[in-house]
Amino acid sequence: MNENDVDNRTYSVVVNEEEQYSIWLAGRSLPAGWNEIGHTGSKTECLDYIGEVWTDMRPKSVRQAMDARG
Repeated sequence: MNENDVDNRTYSVVVNEEEQYSIWLAGRSLPAGWNEIGHTGSKTECLDYIGEVWTDMRPKSVRQAMDARG
């Protein structure tokens, strides 16, 4: 890896209404339907955070439908 490959940018962890997580460059306008959750850091830090908190990858609507069926 050369020095041009180093990503020193700051990212924000974002979540949509289906409770799916992603990262977004801090300070940029978010796409419709996504909200910042207050966690920022390097790309690695944000992805590590998502790995800790997003333990059920199913969208919220799928989880709710499955729970309703019992």
